[in-house]
Amino acid sequence: MAKLPETKGKKVTNFILLALEKAVDGYVRFEDFTYHHYQYIYGIQELKKASLSKALQRLRQGGIIELIDDEQLIYRLTDKGREKAILAELQSSDGSWDGKWRIVIFDIPEKRRAVRDLLRHNLKSWGFEHWQKSVWVSKKNCTNALRKYISNIGMENWVLVLETDNIGR
Repeated sequence: MAKLPETKGKKVTNFILLALEKAVDGYVRFEDFTYHHYQYIYGIQELKKASLSKALQRLRQGGIIELIDDEQLIYRLTDKGREKAILAELQSSDGSWDGKWRIVIFDIPEKRRAVRDLLRHNLKSWGFEHWQKSVWVSKKNCTNALRKYISNIGMENWVLVLETDNIGR
């Protein structure tokens, strides 16, 4: 699982987002977070209940997660939360290159200029390199997250995401 950028105060929150996004059923019990957090993401030494409770409260207030079962404390991502988790995954960096390039090619119509500009802006902020007007590349392993993002904003008819280990320039 990809690690999120370490920012003070966001470590537990980002952990929750990724854990919920990666959970098979889309929900996780509070008890699982506290006692089995290593199953969801590595790098968190100790997960204190107080920190977890505060992070869950912030996420609920922001409309990112919702409480499914008050008795067993089961949480799940909202649509807004799922989008935030995908964006967080795209912004993550694991450091080592797996030898594959991720290529984004798009031809978004003029009437969708705002979406096209948003995609360009996001690709740049995620560390993609601009090769041509509508061709961007990255060494970051983000193909699945990128495809989810493209699908979520309804651009799948105009955007192609390729993954290859053979590029000649």
